[in-house]
Amino acid sequence: MTNGTGLDRDGYFVRGGALDRVPARFAPVVAQLGARLTDHFGPDRLHSSYLFGSIPRGTAVAGVSDLDALVALRDEPTDADHAAARGIEAELDAAYWQIDGAGLLLFGVDRLLSELERYDLAWFVACLCTPLGGPDLAARLPRYRPTSLLARETNGDLFRDLPGLREKAAAATTEPERTRLTRGVARRLVRTGFTLVMPRWGGWTSDLAQSAEVFARYYPAHAERMRAAARAARTPAAYPKLLDELLDDLAPWLADEYLTVHGAKAPRP
Repeated sequence: MTNGTGLDRDGYFVRGGALDRVPARFAPVVAQLGARLTDHFGPDRLHSSYLFGSIPRGTAVAGVSDLDALVALRDEPTDADHAAARGIEAELDAAYWQIDGAGLLLFGVDRLLSELERYDLAWFVACLCTPLGGPDLAARLPRYRPTSLLARETNGDLFRDLPGLREKAAAATTEPERTRLTRGVARRLVRTGFTLVMPRWGGWTSDLAQSAEVFARYYPAHAERMRAAARAARTPAAYPKLLDELLDDLAPWLADEYLTVHGAKAPRP
């Protein structure tokens, strides 16, 4: 049982999805994803695969939600692997009206189980990913609580990435490019804002609207901007001017506040 904040009675994360929660309309997409991963990587390279996001949580909206998956390979992914993943994404997006895009993350098992990723990618697999195929890596990982260490290692790198996000925004000139970037930036800011206050709140939610409301309890001066980001994460095309506003206002404040409260995420090689 949970206490209503995404944790069990002992204060540990409860895994946020399950295959039996996948809405019926999305079942063919998920089945095809599993088949394509098996066909391309085969048992010699594919260790396991996972769904994450709204589809395994059972909250996906047909024609609006995207398909998100993480693929754990027995060795580190190559450039050819990443290219193949982009091909699978395009195939699924073209073949199934139910999804508005697909995204596959590829990682080697050694990296996912490394000490450096213990409170970032490993936590993500153990708590936010739903096993699709292969042995579940969560069996080899610890249980997690909503601590400042977890906050730091999951989202304490916005300050590093902010210049690159601004460069991408300046280079995005077409409406589809701006829409995709707005959705990505808005999602990131809402999740970062939530994890900023997560240890104080003492719980977890993957719902972006709820995340913004939890954030608003602790930072009312920035509440409306965070709520706007949550709305744009859902329907980015409706907010064509918000991207620049977020990157000029909410994002730099959030990056600085995160460093003050939780510190910087450990750099990756």
